Amino acid sequence: MGGSASFKVALFADLHFGEDSWTEWGPMQDLNSLRVMSNVLDLEQPDFVVYLGDVITANNMMVRNASLYWSQAVSPARDRGIPWCSVFGNHDDAPFEWPLDWFSETGIPPLSPSGEQQPLTFSSSRYGDCCFQGTTRLELMRDEIRENVLSYSRIGRKELRPGVSNYFLTISSSHDSPSSPAAAYLYFLDSGGGSYPEVISAAQVKWFQQTSMHLNPNMRHDIYTLYIYPFYDNLTSGFVVPELIFWHIPSESYQNVAPKADGHMNCVGSIFGENVAPQRAELGMMHLLQQRSSAKAVFVGHNHGLDWCCPHANLWLCFARHTGYGGYGNWARGSRIIEIKRRHPFFFSVETWIRMEDGGRHSQVILSA
Repeated sequence: MGGSASFKVALFADLHFGEDSWTEWGPMQDLNSLRVMSNVLDLEQPDFVVYLGDVITANNMMVRNASLYWSQAVSPARDRGIPWCSVFGNHDDAPFEWPLDWFSETGIPPLSPSGEQQPLTFSSSRYGDCCFQGTTRLELMRDEIRENVLSYSRIGRKELRPGVSNYFLTISSSHDSPSSPAAAYLYFLDSGGGSYPEVISAAQVKWFQQTSMHLNPNMRHDIYTLYIYPFYDNLTSGFVVPELIFWHIPSESYQNVAPKADGHMNCVGSIFGENVAPQRAELGMMHLLQQRSSAKAVFVGHNHGLDWCCPHANLWLCFARHTGYGGYGNWARGSRIIEIKRRHPFFFSVETWIRMEDGGRHSQVILSA
């Protein structure tokens, strides 16, 4: 095959749909977030989208089914026929936080469960159709999968719960034989938060170790496969398939490569607006990744004021750009783009950059060549 083939992924992180839904501000932010995603998708024309956690702000939702907001968040990809998958963040099933001003004389939520603006006085009977218990991770994922044929999200194994979004996808060629190797493996891990601690558990680490060793170097395929243009003509038996890993909350290693908001000289990015807010503990995931030459990069969200990629051991640690207008911070919105290219039948490259809402592009870096 002549020339180069590619597979492009857009990351949408920290959308925070449904935030402050009873206010005028909240729904407007959702509309702004839809605009960001639409602009990025139209400019980049990606093959796939990853929703990288905090798709919704469940702690601001009084509706019975938060999947309604989730469905709105994935609509830009769905409307364009672009397949996607999702991973959970710390706000997606967070408990409802009662606003204190609701309990003042005039502090009545003006939005009814049906979405109609209602400047009414509060009464228990009036809000009988509301639910302040939240929608669980399992319910959100089941609804997404059931209602969207373009969703490649998966419910992970039961022994990995309370984490739910633990799975992998295989990128391969639609023209290759079943015995042909994959072009890349994408791993998704639930880093917790919300209904349980912010951590990647030892059970998840063990699952990743067993799964990745099974796939690489044996290069066997899972049934969940994304088909793309041919990447390879001929391969040696020693070829190692690259692995890209996605979760929401950064590990403690992110603090080590850029411990302060002013960044690090080896990092590539445009905003270093805050310090890293890591998971509560490191239970072995990063140590395992550092031992795998096939692991090329980890991608996270969570920190809205960071968009850098930094080298760490044998791989890169990257933040996605804050995409949504919900959540804290006034930094310009955008999306991290990842592109896997075949440069030669035996070689690949992985590049990434930031595409901004206004069309600008910056912070390009080669993660593997």
